[in-house]
Amino acid sequence: MEACHSPQQSNVTSYGATAVAIITLEVFAGMWINVFIVCVLCIGWIKKKTLNSNEKILLLLSCSRISDICFSWVYHFLSIIYPNYLYVHPILQLLTFFANFFIFLNLCGFACLCFFYCIKIANFRNSVFIYLKVKIDRMVPWLLLGSGLSALAMGIVIYDITETMQSKNLTTIRMDKHFFSSFFLAGFGYAASFMAVLFSALFLLFSLWRHKSKMQKNSMKDLSMEAHIRAMKLILSFLVMYSINFVCLILTGIYNMKNEHTMTLLVYIYLYAFPGVHSLILIFSNPKLEKALLKTLSSVKCKFFKK
Repeated sequence: MEACHSPQQSNVTSYGATAVAIITLEVFAGMWINVFIVCVLCIGWIKKKTLNSNEKILLLLSCSRISDICFSWVYHFLSIIYPNYLYVHPILQLLTFFANFFIFLNLCGFACLCFFYCIKIANFRNSVFIYLKVKIDRMVPWLLLGSGLSALAMGIVIYDITETMQSKNLTTIRMDKHFFSSFFLAGFGYAASFMAVLFSALFLLFSLWRHKSKMQKNSMKDLSMEAHIRAMKLILSFLVMYSINFVCLILTGIYNMKNEHTMTLLVYIYLYAFPGVHSLILIFSNPKLEKALLKTLSSVKCKFFKK
């Protein structure tokens, strides 16, 4: 570790203190929601000695979100309260590596989940789609492995950019060949994950809409049609939430690379709220997780009133 001046506490503004307080509360809530998912899945794994494909993806997604918000919180806490610590080599490089590794793993996990739901639920007669539907359970471990390797590559690229900037004392990025190739790889990775989510959601929405139309023509039961409408609304809400989250991530990346800390508090609030809110929705859309949550809340409520 290179020698440097001893870090001193910065003059924290009211904006900085407010940002840290709100982000800390969101991190705490998001962590516990995702820790709950991990605990339920691991307990079921121990009891049944196996996990189905959906649970494997949820486990990876929850673990990546726990790590993502932890490392991101540490980075923002230091940048606001103790910014001088970020100039101590290699603290900044390691923080950016782990933060971006778990951010991209989170994005890939979400893409895998959308792809899995699309293949399992959607109904198309295309031969490729039928082949994927038969093979999807065998493909999931490879998808998760690919997500991990892609996230590792993304972390290395961001580490290299951060190391180069700090070694050359750069405050902004000059788009030379080195930085262009690094940004191209990073941009391609983010774009690929977003397109996977987008197309999976759109295909699934189209399949559900087509099935709903058939039920309307055949005068099927209203309850079945209402279930399809609820599923379409849920998928559409996921797509909107993910799209906003993706845009916010791109904006923070651009501002961080330019060393500009002018991001609005609302952007940070959304970024740190998304993992917890989306995971909470996943809990209530999964009967096993919902039952475990209601059972846990009921137990806590009984113990509270006994006291």
